[in-house]
Amino acid sequence: MRDIDKERDTILMCEVMAEATYVGHHKKKIAFIFSAMRHFADELRTDGYRVRYTRIDDHDNTGSFRAEVKRAVDDLTPSAICVTEAGEWRVRLEMEKWAACFDIHVEIRPDRRFLMSHDEFESWAEGRKALTMEYFYRNVRRMTGLLMNGEEPVGGRWNFDVENRQPAKPDLFRPTHVRFTPDDTTTEVIETIARLFPDNFGTLEHFSFAVRRPDADRVLQEFIAEFLPNFGATQDAMLQDDPYLNHSLLSFYINIGLLDALTVCRAAERAYLDGNAPLNAVEGFVRQIIGWREYMRGIYWLAGPDYVDSNFFENTRPLPSFYWSGKTGMNCLATVITETIDNAYAHHIQRLMITGNFALLAGIDPKAVHRWYLEVYADAYEWVELPNVIGMSQFADGGFLGTKPYAASGNYINRMSDYCTSCRYDPKLRIGENACPFNALYWDFLARNQTKLKSNRRLAKPYATWARMSEETRHEIQKQAENFLANLS
Repeated sequence: MRDIDKERDTILMCEVMAEATYVGHHKKKIAFIFSAMRHFADELRTDGYRVRYTRIDDHDNTGSFRAEVKRAVDDLTPSAICVTEAGEWRVRLEMEKWAACFDIHVEIRPDRRFLMSHDEFESWAEGRKALTMEYFYRNVRRMTGLLMNGEEPVGGRWNFDVENRQPAKPDLFRPTHVRFTPDDTTTEVIETIARLFPDNFGTLEHFSFAVRRPDADRVLQEFIAEFLPNFGATQDAMLQDDPYLNHSLLSFYINIGLLDALTVCRAAERAYLDGNAPLNAVEGFVRQIIGWREYMRGIYWLAGPDYVDSNFFENTRPLPSFYWSGKTGMNCLATVITETIDNAYAHHIQRLMITGNFALLAGIDPKAVHRWYLEVYADAYEWVELPNVIGMSQFADGGFLGTKPYAASGNYINRMSDYCTSCRYDPKLRIGENACPFNALYWDFLARNQTKLKSNRRLAKPYATWARMSEETRHEIQKQAENFLANLS
């Protein structure tokens, strides 16, 4: 839109069933996206732009992206189509057909919501024996100048993660995150979603997302002022009755385009420079955005459309039904999944070390895990979700993205959360009816995948521990895991 002619050009926006149903998205996710679209269209019209907008329930809605573009081309007879590049392989392949299908010039422009282009990422990755996010992150820090003193990182270190792994305690004085009451537009969208998608995952109750840029900016400002100072130390912590803790809740708005990633990082950097937030908190937050977010996007496009089929461990077990209901005796999983049903959100450690960790240990089909994550989170788009799940959470790419599987026993969950205090299972037990399932599953995962993982230097210590166990102990652990998995379905 940077050189649009308000007098001659028309902006096409369309809600189509094909996009809303290619996976069974969380009700709140669909409502959030459609409401943000409608508010944006209204802002454009107010600013004097011509907008052609198709709603999901319009009687003449053709139901697909291509067909809506064709209908607009037939009605408006434009000389060209100008569009931002797709965020997913599926849509890119669709867009590349438009010129031939519609016999029209199609200009596909780069997505300016990101700091690094596809070519720049490929150039960085070319010739490297291994792709490591930490080195990519340092490169982007140099490129942007964020938290830099010339060529050196502020504080003399690139990474303060070792200071960001503390458990948290319930805090009645923790600030509350800002919530937004649905206006008439959002209320209408919610009613439409409830009518058209009654069986989709999740609830529509208590919808409180920002759906306009000024409101998203308010979320950013309140995070910087109220939560960023304490974000770092407890960013890996989990609490039973506090799903948000000090997290930013900004991924929704950055990924949909209501906030600019670099602007967000500059605001966090300013808080440090002004003495309002510690370096470990600001560096950890910035790393999630210009490190992981940019790295995930680069990996997604570098790996290609077949990346989704990666299955290094050859796992085939179906996703357990409790991923849809939250009904399980494992309190950590029940809590995180129930919060996901309610909020279309879970923070990164809940996703990685609870739902993702369990799926990895239990040998769940990684493609099924990927589909679940894409469906249930309001900030999930394939370019960011797929590499996070396939590469990081499930290690299904065999180490293309990360250096080791993120596998952990009940001890980790007990240390970083209060979930275990109200769970029927004991995180200190490996064997028996009351033993935490994560414990036997963890050792069984290492044992059954030893051929594939034994050369991984980051797993040397747990494999050494496994080797020191008696044969009888190892047998009991594997039998415990076998019995649990046999009843999982």
